[in-house]
Amino acid sequence: MKMGKKAKKGNSGFDDNGYKKNATSQVTDGTGKFKKSFKHHQNSDSQAPVIRKQVEPETAKYFSEIANLFESQGVDVEERSVICGNALEEARGKEFELATDYIISNTLQTLLDGCNLDNLCSFLRGCANIIPAIAMDRSGSHVAETAFKSLARHVQDTEAYTIIEETLKMICKVIVVNPLDLMCNCYGSHVLRSLLCLCKGVPLDSPEFHGAKGSKVLAERLNLKVSHLDGNDSQHLQQGFPSLLKFLVSGMMNCTKEDMKTLQVDQYSSLVLQTALKLLGGNDQELLHIIPVLLGCNKENLAEGKFIDMIIAGETVESMKEPAFSHLMEVILEVAPESLYNNMLTKLLKNSLFELSSHPCGNFVVQALISHARTKDQMELIWEELGLKFADLLRMGRSGVIASLIAACQRFQTHEYKCCEALATAVGSKNETSKFIVPRILFLDSYFSYDDKSSWSWPGGAKMHVMGSLILQAIFKFQSEWIQPYILSITSMDAEHVLEAAQDARGARVIEAFLASDASTKQKRRLVVKLRGHFGELAMNLSGSFTVERCFNAGNLSLREAIASELLAVRTELSKTKQGPHLLRTLDIDRYATKPDQWRSKQASKQSAYNEFFVAFGSSESKSTKSNKLLYNASMDTSEHEELNIKKDIDGSLISTSVVDDTSSEKKGRKKRKRDVASEDAVGSNRAIEKAVKNFLSSSTPDKKRHNASNQRLKI
Repeated sequence: MKMGKKAKKGNSGFDDNGYKKNATSQVTDGTGKFKKSFKHHQNSDSQAPVIRKQVEPETAKYFSEIANLFESQGVDVEERSVICGNALEEARGKEFELATDYIISNTLQTLLDGCNLDNLCSFLRGCANIIPAIAMDRSGSHVAETAFKSLARHVQDTEAYTIIEETLKMICKVIVVNPLDLMCNCYGSHVLRSLLCLCKGVPLDSPEFHGAKGSKVLAERLNLKVSHLDGNDSQHLQQGFPSLLKFLVSGMMNCTKEDMKTLQVDQYSSLVLQTALKLLGGNDQELLHIIPVLLGCNKENLAEGKFIDMIIAGETVESMKEPAFSHLMEVILEVAPESLYNNMLTKLLKNSLFELSSHPCGNFVVQALISHARTKDQMELIWEELGLKFADLLRMGRSGVIASLIAACQRFQTHEYKCCEALATAVGSKNETSKFIVPRILFLDSYFSYDDKSSWSWPGGAKMHVMGSLILQAIFKFQSEWIQPYILSITSMDAEHVLEAAQDARGARVIEAFLASDASTKQKRRLVVKLRGHFGELAMNLSGSFTVERCFNAGNLSLREAIASELLAVRTELSKTKQGPHLLRTLDIDRYATKPDQWRSKQASKQSAYNEFFVAFGSSESKSTKSNKLLYNASMDTSEHEELNIKKDIDGSLISTSVVDDTSSEKKGRKKRKRDVASEDAVGSNRAIEKAVKNFLSSSTPDKKRHNASNQRLKI
């Protein structure tokens, strides 16, 4: 079946809210208000406002018939492309009216999704001159997005590359004439970001460039995950148009220099600029040109080596307290070449770090600055301003800055002991014992909001603090001699408080981090015994099952048997949970149930093998505990893939229930910014030693064949 063309007469079109449109109406911003369309552009190429004409009645009827035809499923695959092509041909000259019609725009999206490349490019070239107006309309923006997604599907076809490039070039040339309105429009900005991604060759639905989740950002800042911009993302890229990307970004920057202050603080233009910077990540030449412009630097200062005028620097720092610009600054600091980062630290941000850290939005800029420091010298400058401010920052609820500082000190191996000391001092006083340190950090908000801090006590039933949990996990990565107050504190906790912490996903991660730390075996077991009688209960919980596993590996033979007996009592119920089979298999509960003597012999043999290995590699406490961590990793490696799948579920639930800002005041100033992460294990890994341990253990264990067979099954 073919749909022929029809006569051209009057209309019954609807606006983007489903109401009848007037005979002529100026393009709106999609909210019913008249748009300040193109008003900022002042040169001779300024475009006149686009006037929307009525859709002729017969045209509306024609596209209604097309929509009904597709909905009836009466078109086969071969006919569909032909019908789409004919219908798009009918749309020629009326693209704006049809794309911005609330009802017909949906049909137009279907046509663009089903047509061939020639018809698609013909449609885009036909409306290239009015693409900004289409993109800034609520309905039209969806049409433009659909067209770009359809183009992206053809990009890998080498024969189609030239025609797609020419089509995109026409669109880019129109946009760079006056990009400001498009960048600052809630609909247009999203279309523009999709166009940037298309030019780069990034999938249009890529979350990495449409705004990474706060949890991912925080994971990168706390050394829990490598930045996606640092890795090799080439495998995720499609064929791109690098020259067009450069042309589009540079054209946008050149045309909007005079309006940079507006762009800095506008939430939609900020998103466009963030996307552009991420896409240019690694292209130092382009970034060295673009970033100074974004910061308000002028050519004269750059030519004289001044980087930025002091007055402008003060205004720029003040703008960082605005939500939109603080987001943009985070990306700038992430992608900036080292020389430019150093200039921003020494000439723009120096002596302003504590002021920014104190602000609900500005503190995120400081977190990004700390996390993306390139050298130890840069870290020294940051420490000079913030190293003595731990107590002040925690009082203001800026625990994210503290967490970033601790992670950076670990990364550069500088001020590590000072970090631990400063944090302990911030949550206590010299006259108090160390036992209160860990509980107070677990409940940071509760403690610092309490008027009489000396009488503060464990708030039973309250949720533990996300950032406090992450800080403690980081602390337990330090050498044991630096964290003795924290070790004393966590091992001095009441049994009921240890249980409550183990039942809270955030507290459980702290316990796991402690059990993976350099603390002595004796200190670890002192904590584990406080959970006796509750291991079965904990194992039934998704996050608690990991804590049980850590406790088992930290325990001696009697503790391990106590844990096994408790799990045996709930084996039937536990086996029905997602995490249960893995835990039962890892702890070999079936063997314990049927052949307890053989189970004890095997556990004793393992412990003996561990001891022999430690003796061979040295007997000092620090070496022993470090090796213990590696042995734990090795013993868990056989079921690593299964454990990771379960862990993802815990991470997801933790993120969904605990994504928060640093303080309640930040929630008011920055409600949409989520800063939480389900943190990963605190255990470091040394692959060479792990392999040696596994080989040694395999050769020393009576059940070597069964052990290897189990490994093979899990790998399969």
